[in-house]
Amino acid sequence: MDGIILVNKPKGITSYDVIRTAKKILKTNKIGHTGTLDPFAEGLLILCVGKATKLVNNFINADKVYEGILKLNNHYDTYDVTGNIISSDDKVISYQEIKSIEKDFTKTYLQAPPIYSAIKKDGKKLYEYARSGIDIEVEKREVSIYSLNFSDTKVKNEFEFITHVSKGTYIRSLAVDIASSLGTFGALKELKRIKIAKYSINDAVDLDLLTKENIIDIPTIYKDANKLILNDYMIKLVKNGIYLDERQIITDSPFLVYDEANNLIALYECIENNTYKPLIIF
Repeated sequence: MDGIILVNKPKGITSYDVIRTAKKILKTNKIGHTGTLDPFAEGLLILCVGKATKLVNNFINADKVYEGILKLNNHYDTYDVTGNIISSDDKVISYQEIKSIEKDFTKTYLQAPPIYSAIKKDGKKLYEYARSGIDIEVEKREVSIYSLNFSDTKVKNEFEFITHVSKGTYIRSLAVDIASSLGTFGALKELKRIKIAKYSINDAVDLDLLTKENIIDIPTIYKDANKLILNDYMIKLVKNGIYLDERQIITDSPFLVYDEANNLIALYECIENNTYKPLIIF
């Protein structure tokens, strides 16, 4: 039982709640998720099951697409409307004004993560410092906003958006940064993740409908990857974790290794030019 599951996480539960439920349904403890969604957020959560847990970092490092609602005029300690209001104003921002900054935020920049986040500093998660009332300096991280598009909700100072971002981007921080650029305060009112890499929320299963049948196996995940067939001698070496090189294949993409009887043996990835490391051995 090795593969991934696309889950539509509902609002009001943690990402680990999803894993806990999946473990009971699938009767396995070997499950990991590929990027936390806050309890107030919903949308696509990819679970990696069995040996596919080795793929977790691949999805964490992938681009993601979110949609949500930005609410202006209040600054919350959590950067979303579930927190405590720290500052407020009554500045009115027009739809034309917020549309005018879309291109300004289609960029790579240094972003400060929210203090209420799971990023670790000196062995502790940032939210642990926040809950203890300890002020710390949060290091900024380079993130990329590939696209940002706003639409009008017809509610004063509330705007829907959709954005395509790089790994490590906090949409809560993006909301605060956008509001700041407009000379006001802001926070997320709603957030939904709709895409991770090539996987869409449209293909996700609701948590209460999850079964083993929803697992996407590794050959299906890599159905467009190269397929390398090796002889028995090389298969023995592969099973022992040997690195492969240009004598077997030349590619910069992951590939599947099969024996001559068409049994899947391993998944390899390129770690440098013409050097390939086994990521999963079956």
